[in-house]
Amino acid sequence: MAISKFDRANLRINYLEESKMKRIISIGLIFLFILCLSSSNAYCESAMKKLGRGLSNAITAPFEIPEQISRTNMQDGPAAAMTYGTLKGLAMTGVRAIVGIYEVVTFPIPFPKGYSPILTDPEFFFEEKNW
Repeated sequence: MAISKFDRANLRINYLEESKMKRIISIGLIFLFILCLSSSNAYCESAMKKLGRGLSNAITAPFEIPEQISRTNMQDGPAAAMTYGTLKGLAMTGVRAIVGIYEVVTFPIPFPKGYSPILTDPEFFFEEKNW
């Protein structure tokens, strides 16, 4: 079977497109490598801590319900724990989940200033636990 001029032209165009894509991908990978080398460790550690904090808060958010019930029981008694503690736990579950998702989505952005945590009491849910 003979290859027509039209087929040869298409093969040549495909070859040129492939080599152009390889060149673009190579330049992109080199750029990313240089970018990774030039970024400071402090930036990566802070951004990674924000990501980890966000994942932790999003995953551990449901534990706020029993925790708030327990805290309310210790401070105000069992009647308050069954009502106010449960409601406070539900509210804090929503807060911790929303803040966690926000921190996961915005982890590369240094906001609030210096990647400081939004929730500080505690920053991580199991931070105060004595295992």
